[in-house]
Amino acid sequence: MKYSNRSSDNELIQGCRLSNRLAQKFLYERFFGRVFGIAMRYTKNQEEAIDILNTAFLKVFTSLDKYEDNSNLAGWIAKIVFNTAIDHVRRNTKYRQVMDFNVETDGSVGNDSLDNLQVEDLYRLIQKLPASSRSVFNLYVVDGYKHKEISELLSISVGTSKWHLSNARKELQELIAVHYNYDKGQLSNVK
Repeated sequence: MKYSNRSSDNELIQGCRLSNRLAQKFLYERFFGRVFGIAMRYTKNQEEAIDILNTAFLKVFTSLDKYEDNSNLAGWIAKIVFNTAIDHVRRNTKYRQVMDFNVETDGSVGNDSLDNLQVEDLYRLIQKLPASSRSVFNLYVVDGYKHKEISELLSISVGTSKWHLSNARKELQELIAVHYNYDKGQLSNVK
C-alpha cells in the first residue's frame, strides 16, 4: 500500500504496525501539532519538547499492537506524550522538599491582570517559571490534577507540590507586573 497524508488513521496504523517508515512519518505529522503543546508545557524550549515528542512517538510506534482499533487515537497518543513529558520532568527536575505551613491551600490561581493577558503572552510567561514550579503549576492549573495526584506523579510530597504552586503563582504575578505597566487601573503592554 502507498501511504500519503490523505491516508486514513486506520491505514496509517496498519502501516505503522508493519514498521512502514512512510506510514510512521505521516502519522507523526498528522498528530504532531495536536500534541506539541502538551510537551511544551513541561519544557523550557522547543528543542526539548521535540525530543519528548520523538521519544513519545517511538513509544506509539512500538505500542500500536496494544492500541484498540476504533478507539480515540488522538487521546491515546496524547496520553503517551503526557506520560513521556512527566517522565522527562521526573528525570530532569530537582524538587526541593519544602514544608511551608503558611502556604495557601488549594484555591484560585487568578490575578486581576490575568484577564487582560493574551493567551500567547501568558504562555510565554509560564515558560519562564523555574522548571519544578512550572511543572506543578501546569499539572494543577492546566491539567486539573490535585496535589495528592501531583505528588504521586512527580514523586514529591504534597507539601512540596503546594509550595511549588504557591511559588509559581508568586513568580507569575511578578512576571506579569514586569511585562505590563499599570496606569490608573489600565494595563498597557511594556515591550
